[in-house]
Amino acid sequence: MIEGQLVRLRAREPGDAERAFGWINDWEVARFLLVRYPLSLASERIWVEATPAASFGGVHLAIDTLDGRHIGNLDLRNVMPENRTAELGIMIGDKQFWGRGYGADAVRTVARLAFHRMNLNRLYLHTYAYNERAQRSFARAGFTLEGRLRNHLFVDGRYWDVLVMGLLREEFDAQEQTAGAGA
Repeated sequence: MIEGQLVRLRAREPGDAERAFGWINDWEVARFLLVRYPLSLASERIWVEATPAASFGGVHLAIDTLDGRHIGNLDLRNVMPENRTAELGIMIGDKQFWGRGYGADAVRTVARLAFHRMNLNRLYLHTYAYNERAQRSFARAGFTLEGRLRNHLFVDGRYWDVLVMGLLREEFDAQEQTAGAGA
């Protein structure tokens, strides 16, 4: 397990499927994901059980609070060894933990793994223009806006931009040193 200040990242377990099933079938949560249609519990179980073991090719983790409550999931995917890059995907599915710093802490914690254990140089992500809470969380974790895919997503009867955000290892390390100096 990998521990942050608020969260503990761990391998996903088959028992996580029921919570994830509830989250992705809740439109308040799913509207921030690529999920468009209701999913069955059986298909969610298959998805969780098919999650490959963590390796340099991809890391698929559950997000727990420090007291062991499963609140979301996180992935490093599309790892490109030649480029030392990976795409970050995160979902805080338990709405009680939205806006309380758990997402930013999970992102900082997985960034430590990506940069210091996996020796990656860049993390990037896509977030939706209407997800301002996520944008603030990613910015707190050190990500900067790199680009915009205009009218790339159709949700709630209209087209939305998708924002591309990125974080370089040197930026993350500088942020960590500044935070350590202030402690």
